[in-house]
Amino acid sequence: MVRCEGQARDATTVLVLQGGGALGSYQAGVFEALTAAALCPHWVAGISIGAINAALIAGNLPERRVAALREFWDLVTSGFTLAPLVGGDALRGSLTQVAAAWSMANGAPGFFKPLWPPVVPWLGGPIAWYDTAPLRDTLERLVDWDLVNNGPMRLSVGAVNVTTGNFRYFDTANETLGPEHVMASGALPPGFPPVRIGDSWWWDGGLVSNTPLDYVLERERDADLLIFQVDLFPARGRLPQSIVEAEERAADIRFSSRTRFNTDANVTRNRARAAFHRLVDKLPAELRDSDEVRELADIAHENRVAIAQLIYRDKAWEGSSKGYEFSRHTMLDHWAAGQEDVVCTIHDAAWLSRPLRLGTVVYDLSHPDGPAIR
Repeated sequence: MVRCEGQARDATTVLVLQGGGALGSYQAGVFEALTAAALCPHWVAGISIGAINAALIAGNLPERRVAALREFWDLVTSGFTLAPLVGGDALRGSLTQVAAAWSMANGAPGFFKPLWPPVVPWLGGPIAWYDTAPLRDTLERLVDWDLVNNGPMRLSVGAVNVTTGNFRYFDTANETLGPEHVMASGALPPGFPPVRIGDSWWWDGGLVSNTPLDYVLERERDADLLIFQVDLFPARGRLPQSIVEAEERAADIRFSSRTRFNTDANVTRNRARAAFHRLVDKLPAELRDSDEVRELADIAHENRVAIAQLIYRDKAWEGSSKGYEFSRHTMLDHWAAGQEDVVCTIHDAAWLSRPLRLGTVVYDLSHPDGPAIR
């Protein structure tokens, strides 16, 4: 990791990828644009679909990363390639619902397929609706696992233990990762079955936390960080006008809440740390050298962190099925939105050239109401 005393763009770059199913192609567009801007990450951390995208990035050579992402997303959206013949949100929304129903009935190629014979809940048997064996085959084909575990980019993916409820990250800094770790991070019940790792069974990490931001902030407190935090669900939204809109809004709040909580909590912690250091400077020498102050100084240690938030903003034609609407046309829209948001974020690159200071600064430069800085 890089200890940086200068600008944000010179710090260790981290890409943090939230879960969100079919919305994950937005993250692929973000990565393509970051690569074009020479802001490729040193560390990528993901949950659920974010873990899959993260593995595709870390498991390929730099010149192959975007191509691997494109191949994956072209594959999983190859089942429904129809595009609307005319414009209008109403017609687009109707086609979106048809595409989502198609995905539910047929799965997504190279990702998941319906179990056969179909699950009959009251008869017991399988504890998921779909089989994710196709995802293992895809990961084995598109990801170089030797590069994941021995290459220059760090990979971290989160999952939750089915029987204990404990949440943890699998991290190439500490252990060897394989397809099963990525699949576990994306095994969202009851759609997908749990994945066995060793003697334990694991589900989607989004059940506990849908963003790896807290893990990154906790694990790296020495190197200065430039974090691109890519969220797929907006915390802000309008008052729902129907049951369908209420379902969508509830999902947005549920999956986005940890993001705002983590950034706010980190800003608050850094204010407390700064206050502690100011207080220590006022203490007499005999107290500054005490064991208690040294212990607190270790806890209050902080680095320089700049967090750039990139948040996918829903389109008017999207609904509560957006997480499992795997159509080609919608995937391309999401991908393009990710690229556009990065261009917006780095268009005025002054913030990338600002000297980093101790503590955390959060930028939302793609906010529809204008740049927001905390």
